[in-house]
Amino acid sequence: MTSQTTRPEPASGSTAPSLSGRTFEVSRAGHFEAAHHLAPKDPNHPYGQLHGHSFRVEIAVSGVVKEGEDWVADFAILGDVLANVTGILDHSYLNEIPGLELPTLERICVWIADRVLPDLPRLTRVSVSRPSLSETCTLRLGES
Repeated sequence: MTSQTTRPEPASGSTAPSLSGRTFEVSRAGHFEAAHHLAPKDPNHPYGQLHGHSFRVEIAVSGVVKEGEDWVADFAILGDVLANVTGILDHSYLNEIPGLELPTLERICVWIADRVLPDLPRLTRVSVSRPSLSETCTLRLGES
């Protein structure tokens, strides 16, 4: 017994589906390696010791595709903007970066958002994760 999935055949002479008026979110991911420590209230807490992580960052923009256009955002521009930010963070000591003196994932998300928003006004999401620990933090923008 075989299972078949049937797909409707496109009408002859049909064109690609219209993107106009549809809302999409597109994202681009990057990585950086950095060291940090946190200053918890308990001085014996292990997060207070200097340590490092491999971080993954994902930024997303959302919008409606305009008539005559083929995308919401150019992935090359997203990549350039993201590379500028991760380049600052890569192989750094996060605590020494202004605004990241207490570099929690939440603060890193906000720090990144503040830097990419001028170039990406339709920014909707910044996620920062530490994949080896299965930890992710997401800042959502433009939601009430």
